[in-house]
Amino acid sequence: MSGKQTRLAIETRGAGLYEFTDAVARFVREAGVDVGLLTLFVRHTSCSLLIQENADPDVQRDLSAFFARLVPPADDPAMAYLTHRAEGPDDMPAHIKAAVLPVSLSIPVSGGRLALGTWQGIYLFEHRTSPHRREVVLHLA
Repeated sequence: MSGKQTRLAIETRGAGLYEFTDAVARFVREAGVDVGLLTLFVRHTSCSLLIQENADPDVQRDLSAFFARLVPPADDPAMAYLTHRAEGPDDMPAHIKAAVLPVSLSIPVSGGRLALGTWQGIYLFEHRTSPHRREVVLHLA
């Protein structure tokens, strides 16, 4: 299967959602493909990819707060059962979040553009509290 492919580096400043829709849209425009399917894949085990509302920043704050409550740090008494703590109390909780959230996305391309809805944006959801450099592979076929 042929296609266009690139890798995007996303610098995070800690836990939270980082929109990178513009960089993806630029790749699709420059690829010159009129109709196709874009696949995004994050090459890490402690972050995820999401398509989410990009109009109201409260959505990102609420999602971050929800997942922090759903999977608190390993030093929270409710998480005492965790044994993997090699890189700190956010390590295993980050892996759990990445296990329940997508690490890849598929987005149709139509008319040379991403077929996203009006308020949809593409986000990297960083689950670690420290800054990281994340890599997302984009493949358009």
